Amino acid sequence: MSKGLREKVEESIDVSALFAGRSDVIRTGPLQVSLQVTGGEDVIAVDGELSIDWELACSRCLEPVQEHTVIPIHEQFKPASESDGENFEEDEDDDVIAVEGDKLDLKPIVEEAVQLFMPFAPLCSDDCKGLCHNCGQNLNEHTCGCKTEKIDPRLAVLKDLFKEEQ
Repeated sequence: MSKGLREKVEESIDVSALFAGRSDVIRTGPLQVSLQVTGGEDVIAVDGELSIDWELACSRCLEPVQEHTVIPIHEQFKPASESDGENFEEDEDDDVIAVEGDKLDLKPIVEEAVQLFMPFAPLCSDDCKGLCHNCGQNLNEHTCGCKTEKIDPRLAVLKDLFKEEQ
């Protein structure tokens, strides 16, 4: 790893393959990468941010939701040495990532960050009513005729008791 390295990384990356086959991800825009890579005494620091526009399914009603996510990146890398494997327990709390070889591949770090920062349960609105549990009607658009009366399952047998006597 070279000393005094200073490099700016500005890229646009297609990450749609990371989410192929997922029904909750409708569409992803390109990932905008803006990173500053600086090399010091046996350590390379990567700082900056990633940003992406998503179209995701609402976690309640499944309607498309537009999201914009900005992901901060702050990582440090050092060259791996033969002794790193022996002293693994000592370096467990260390925030520096050991790198083998002469090249630093940021792609796995970037892909992992995008997957970790993906919105967990996007909502089309805070008051989204979701779907009817019986018929699947989107309750934001129309109400359905399904019974919403909740009966304690322990007492459900008693509800039919008086129907026979009438």
